[in-house]
Amino acid sequence: MTSDATNDRIAEAFAQVPREPFLPIAERQNASDNVPLPIGHGQTNSQPSTVADMLRLLDPRPGDVVLDLGSGSGWTSMLLAVLVGPTGRVLGVERHPELVESSQAALESVAAEFADGETLAEAAIHEAVPGALGLPAEAPFDRILVSAGAESLPDELVDQLAVGATMVIPAAGEMLRVVRGGDSADALTITRHGWYRFVPLVSE
Repeated sequence: MTSDATNDRIAEAFAQVPREPFLPIAERQNASDNVPLPIGHGQTNSQPSTVADMLRLLDPRPGDVVLDLGSGSGWTSMLLAVLVGPTGRVLGVERHPELVESSQAALESVAAEFADGETLAEAAIHEAVPGALGLPAEAPFDRILVSAGAESLPDELVDQLAVGATMVIPAAGEMLRVVRGGDSADALTITRHGWYRFVPLVSE
């Protein structure tokens, strides 16, 4: 499903985007460990191998507009900013105001370290709207990455996919790759890619 070129691009993005700046100071010594790390407020910075798995399934392309739902520390948003490049756009959504602030600061700090800032997409973290999932006002999206576990596939997020777009989301513990193939939300191709554990997806 994933080409060698995509795998190479993802590996390069990981090499370019350090995990440390997106972690609390006390956790930065553990940044190289392939485990989820706490970032406060009951949230985690996901296990790097899980993030890589999800990015391979998502297959973000240069120029894509991406919704990063449950952006947490901002690390995945920064990886996506590298992958979609300067013609793309990344919109992170996080429900904890403190994490919105800290993740945006980390994004800006890491972006400033790039020798050529023009190689990055515009990336910004938005505070979640209570009672809503995603950013319906900004839809449609070419890619949606969900880093929180849903009980089932949310129609509200499917509706935010452009025709031909892809969403990767853990639902009922199983990683789903969802491709919208037509104008109808029912025109979906769903494949299943193993079992993962995430914090729950909420819209309160």
